[in-house]
Amino acid sequence: MNLFSELTDPTINILPRDGIVNYFGPLLPLNEATDYYKKLMSTIAWKNDEVILYGKRIITKREVAWYGDRDFSYTYSNISRPALPWTKELLELKVLVEKKLNESFNSCLLNLYHSGEEGMSWHSDDEKELVPHGSIASLSFGAERKFSFKHKQTKQEVEQVLEHGSLLVMKAKTQIHWLHSLRKTKKVREPRINLTFRKFVE
Repeated sequence: MNLFSELTDPTINILPRDGIVNYFGPLLPLNEATDYYKKLMSTIAWKNDEVILYGKRIITKREVAWYGDRDFSYTYSNISRPALPWTKELLELKVLVEKKLNESFNSCLLNLYHSGEEGMSWHSDDEKELVPHGSIASLSFGAERKFSFKHKQTKQEVEQVLEHGSLLVMKAKTQIHWLHSLRKTKKVREPRINLTFRKFVE
């Protein structure tokens, strides 16, 4: 954990308007974060993501997994995915995040980016299955990557580097007014795992 991480103030809203995003920096000591990273690599049921664009099914290099309290069916990019039961490590991390935020979550979407050449295009997490204006807690492991926000009207952009073991939370009306993305970069060659804890409509 570097000096910058220790000075991170999670009460600061990194967005200038129309939403709330707080960055907590690393939640775990370096050795614990690395241990979870290795376990998530080997225990999660990773599979290549699928999206449908212009009627065509595309298989991504990025791998994903979807877990929850029960077999919620989550539809995004025109593909429905049933949730798997929690693993031991995911439950431990869910409890950690819930205690930190004093909030509860019932599901988690995971992404595995094998290098900086894999990313996520501009989008909002505004699917109808999610609780409106509910918090989305993003926990990152592995390579540091730049996470970007873009206001839907003004096009103003905000960036935040997500560190190994760090937590970022999006809440309030962020998904209504802002897009977010994980920019691609050839400078990063190591993998990154991202866990996004969510509130699914019961």
